[in-house]
Amino acid sequence: MDNYLRTVSSDWYRQRIMGALVCVVAAFLVLLTRLYYLQIIEGPELRQKSQANWFRVHNVPPMRGLILDRGGVLLVDNRPRFDVSIVPREAKDPEAVVQKLAELLNIPGEALFTKLIEARGPSFKPILLSRDISRDALAIVEAHKLELSGIVITVVPTRHYIEGQRASHLIGYLSEISPEELRSGAFPDNSVGDFIGKFGTEKAYEPYFHGKRGIQHVEVNALGQLTRVLQTEEAQPGRNVYLTLDIWLQRMAESLLVGKVGTALAMDPSNGHILAMAVSPAFDPNAFVEGMTQEYWNELVSDRFRPLENKAIQGQYPPGSTYKIVAAIAGLEEGVITEHTRVFCPGSYRYGDRTFRCWKRSGHGFMNLKDGLAQSCDVFFYQVGEKLGVDRLAKYGKACGLGSPTGIALDKEAKGLVPTSEWKLRRLGVPWQGGETLSVVIGQGFNLVTPTQMLGLISAVANGGTRYKPMVVARIESPEGLPVKRQESVTLGKLPASKRTLRLIKRGLTDAVNKPTGTGWIARVPGFDVAGKTGTAQVVRMADDDEDESEEIKQLRHRDHGWFIAFAPIQEPRIAVAVLIEHGGHGATAAGPIAREMIRTYLEEPSEFEYQEIDPDL
Repeated sequence: MDNYLRTVSSDWYRQRIMGALVCVVAAFLVLLTRLYYLQIIEGPELRQKSQANWFRVHNVPPMRGLILDRGGVLLVDNRPRFDVSIVPREAKDPEAVVQKLAELLNIPGEALFTKLIEARGPSFKPILLSRDISRDALAIVEAHKLELSGIVITVVPTRHYIEGQRASHLIGYLSEISPEELRSGAFPDNSVGDFIGKFGTEKAYEPYFHGKRGIQHVEVNALGQLTRVLQTEEAQPGRNVYLTLDIWLQRMAESLLVGKVGTALAMDPSNGHILAMAVSPAFDPNAFVEGMTQEYWNELVSDRFRPLENKAIQGQYPPGSTYKIVAAIAGLEEGVITEHTRVFCPGSYRYGDRTFRCWKRSGHGFMNLKDGLAQSCDVFFYQVGEKLGVDRLAKYGKACGLGSPTGIALDKEAKGLVPTSEWKLRRLGVPWQGGETLSVVIGQGFNLVTPTQMLGLISAVANGGTRYKPMVVARIESPEGLPVKRQESVTLGKLPASKRTLRLIKRGLTDAVNKPTGTGWIARVPGFDVAGKTGTAQVVRMADDDEDESEEIKQLRHRDHGWFIAFAPIQEPRIAVAVLIEHGGHGATAAGPIAREMIRTYLEEPSEFEYQEIDPDL
């Protein structure tokens, strides 16, 4: 009996031990299976997630290339901008952190919450909460970083326009890249939130300004705060762009335009380099990158004088009597007049049943070509236009570069209009009338030109007939100063004029400035021979008067535009200018003094000391 009991007891213990062993083996099998699944099957993904808890890859934005004037004066550089972002996954309570941040920075919490709620994407992706905080705000955030889990400060290089609104239409501005631009594929190295050139030189030379983005591998703690930089692939800065601009001349031109609406341009007639492009009113490009207020934007878009329009290339105006240069070329080349042709000007000219008046109601008396140009006699050119006809006149206008874009490397250039009989029939459905040619030949009627086109015309007259493409960039260099690209002058063609024709026209333009009877007498510069042509463009069509306008504004809008185009010195031209003052009245008094001071400023060649010490707020 005892043996039986011992046998039963032994079997029972053996079964219990075996059961326990089976459970242990099963447990180990489950653990091994799970370990295999985690290590082999899910290993790579889990390893990546694990590393993401402490390892970050940050994009390092490149420094944008600098902009300098032709002499190396720095016009546009970059300054550090401090942006505040939050990584939701690393914030214990994102809403509480955002509320604390708003209290510390004294900014409305609603705006920050809106950005947090509207953000889309992975929880480890930073969400931009506030752009460009001050250094004081930065110090506050750093002092409370233990309370701000998930908050990240990013240093981003930001465009800084050193001279504010000076040359703003030529230099341009940056703005945040749009979703459409990102989808276009034209900006492969850009991402949401990046700023790119949207206007002016900034846009035209964007591929050169934009460098190459860098990468920084960093280690963070449980709060998402940076503890160590592991590896850095440096960003490559963009290239530096040297403009053809002479900042001394630009400052002077802009100071002369204060309180006026219009543009003042200067070009080197030997190569097409734009020396100055002053436009008034202007705008501050810093506002586009620093954060523009709604009030300032409303002010810009509602201003009747269009500060965002580059009047130098986008403004289209009747050329007034400056167009008589084209008429003189056409008349001489077509043989309808010679230098000896004499016309009597009694102050008006009868054509059909209409009387066309000269600007000088008492008349000029007998006029030849030289006197007709110098004194801007309308009657002389009425007869030139009658003999030529509008289509022959248009042929020479187009050959002089009018009616088509100049090709300047700036956006949205207007082409102007050189009317023909075929154009009018196609556009308006009625035939051309002979009397309309008399208006066109003195720069009125359907004629439209841009100031840059007229600058190109007077430059070609100055240099003997070569039409150059206007250039705004002289050269491009690497950050180390190595040459990347040197802009070569581009010839657009020749004026449709012989050397003799140009010589005769220069005589008339010389007398216009240097004889007391000349219309440009006010623009003479002591010590330098100046040749030029005035123009007064009638404002034919006016917009309906705004009842909110002052009487002064209403009267201003009904005044003629004033033109002056000139070059100097006559024998070896170094500068050509074109000045257009909207509603300025007579070209001689409105535009002439500005052209004179620009020529004087450039030709007097200030010393290096004066160049550096000039007041930038002129």
